[in-house]
Amino acid sequence: MQIGEASRRCGVSVRMLRYYEGQGLLQPVRKASGYRVYGDTDVEIVKRITMLSAAGLTLEAIRQILPCARPGSLSFRPCAEFKDGVRRKLAELDGQIGTLSESRRLLSGYLAGSD
Repeated sequence: MQIGEASRRCGVSVRMLRYYEGQGLLQPVRKASGYRVYGDTDVEIVKRITMLSAAGLTLEAIRQILPCARPGSLSFRPCAEFKDGVRRKLAELDGQIGTLSESRRLLSGYLAGSD
């Protein structure tokens, strides 16, 4: 399928498909004329990318875990790259939670002393 049809099937813009290709996340076949030809596998890859992006992962993290994807499915094998990426994300979230908890504690203290 050509880029317009792929865009419709993936639910992303043509520009985004080109961006993913430029980032090395997507590699559609090129005709001799230079036109991109997308297959069902490309559509699956884009759906994985958008799902992982919506979950808060960066494109760099997505690039590392895409090889863990099971062909023909939106599920993933828990490969080492994926586990490492999840561990890093969890550590980042834990740090943010700790910072927010401390901020909340300090702000609550201001209210307790103002009565």
